[in-house]
Amino acid sequence: MTNTAATINASNLGLSLTCKDLATSIAFYRDAVGFAVPQSFEREGKVVAAVAVAGDLRIVLNQDDGKLGWDRIKGQGLYIQINVAAAADVDAAAERIKAAGGTLIDEPADRPWGVRMFQFNDPDGFKLGVSTPLAR
Repeated sequence: MTNTAATINASNLGLSLTCKDLATSIAFYRDAVGFAVPQSFEREGKVVAAVAVAGDLRIVLNQDDGKLGWDRIKGQGLYIQINVAAAADVDAAAERIKAAGGTLIDEPADRPWGVRMFQFNDPDGFKLGVSTPLAR
C-alpha cells in the first residue's frame, strides 16, 4: 500500500437505493428505521424518488423501472452501517423495526469487537446494521 493519506476532502457518505416498491420503502425507512423523508420527486404525477435523512446520513430511494428484471438480487455484497449515539438508540431502533413488521437478522447484542449492534434487511433485501461503540 503506497497511499495512506486521503486525497479527497469528504464530509459524509450518501447512497442511492433502487426500490421495487418505492412507497413501501419510503414507509419502511420513515416509520420503521426512523429517518425523516423531507423531499420527494415526481415524474408525470407519480413519485419516483425520495430523500431519507437522519443526522448526516442521506439515502436517496429510487423507484426501480424493472428494466433489469424484477427478481434480481439487490445489494449483494453491500452492507450499510448506521452508527447511533448510544446503546439505547440501538435497542429503540430494533423495537421500532419489529413493531413496524420488519424482521431482524439478529437481535441487539454486545459484540466482542466492542459495539452493541443488530442487523436487518429492508423490503428490497438490502442489508443494514445499527450500532454504537460500547462504553469502556
